[in-house]
Amino acid sequence: MKKITSVWLSAMSIWLIACTAKSQVENTDTEELSLPVTRLVAKDTVLHHGYVTDIQAIRNVEIRARITGFLEKVYVDEGKEVKKGQLLFGINDEEYQAELARAKANLTSAIADAKAAELEVDKVRLLVDKKVISATELEVALAKLKAAHADIDAVRSSLSNASIRLSYTHIRAPFDGVIDRIPLKVGSLIDKGTLMTTVSDVKEVYAYFNVSENEYLEFVNTRRLNPTIRNNTVNLILANGSDYPYEGKIETVEGEFRESTGSIAFRARFSNADNILKHGATGRIRLSNQLKDALIVPQKAVFEIQDQNYVFVVDSTNKVKMKNFTPKTRFSYFYIVGAGLQPGERIVCEGIQNLRDGMTIRPQIVSMDSLLAKVP
Repeated sequence: MKKITSVWLSAMSIWLIACTAKSQVENTDTEELSLPVTRLVAKDTVLHHGYVTDIQAIRNVEIRARITGFLEKVYVDEGKEVKKGQLLFGINDEEYQAELARAKANLTSAIADAKAAELEVDKVRLLVDKKVISATELEVALAKLKAAHADIDAVRSSLSNASIRLSYTHIRAPFDGVIDRIPLKVGSLIDKGTLMTTVSDVKEVYAYFNVSENEYLEFVNTRRLNPTIRNNTVNLILANGSDYPYEGKIETVEGEFRESTGSIAFRARFSNADNILKHGATGRIRLSNQLKDALIVPQKAVFEIQDQNYVFVVDSTNKVKMKNFTPKTRFSYFYIVGAGLQPGERIVCEGIQNLRDGMTIRPQIVSMDSLLAKVP
């Protein structure tokens, strides 16, 4: 009898535990989740895009030797500012001074030969007039005079070349700028074409950056659809993360997209009044585009199923339903809606991991402005 009673008590205990567990499961299933919900609104939005940029001087010229010789003097130091026409390097000029002296002597000789030829012509003409010699002799004398004048022209050309070659021994700055590294030292043998240094004009700089085709069209359409927007300014973020104090202006866009990357290059110009930027520096360009009446969805509200984007829409009875939409672009922690959602719809903006289609929730209303205010 005791054994039967014990079995009966055990069975009752199991039954009570099962009922309790079932009740807990039912209570969990029927419990309404309290989740933040926001209402979609269309509003003007500014999108910020960042691009890696290559900074280049407005003018960056290699200074190369135009003659052969030994480097005799360096008049500047690396990194120093120079003015247009300032003397930078001196190459030993003894050989070129001698060449110039020879050219001058040759010119003196050629002029003397021409003078003698002129006197010969006068003498022959007098004899021809007296019919002492034939007219053929005068023609010969005039030909010699003409050849003497041609020799003068040739020697003068040589003299000019010698003078120019001598001037190449003094290398000067082509414009105001900053001297780069000087690889050679005094005494180095220099060949024609040897790189002496580089001069950069960095009073202003160019910033080149590549923009995808979609973002390029976004940039163009923003200005086409909003004629009041004529400001092509951009901002520069330096390599250390600090903001450059001057705004830049987009001056031009390349004529074609690069096939390998699908991007197109923009060029912006920046003032470098504080001489912070150097040729070859890097940074990031921040380009801003204004979208009118953009429909914004928080990233936390979106989930993907088979490469499709969905949100949970909350109806008037607080039931949720999955709804597909097509994003137009993305910025920070938000999507810009291209199609599929309408202003005024309510969506669950956080905590969607535990939701299922058809569930009822307790909405905690959150304004879109408060979500946008959290954007870093």
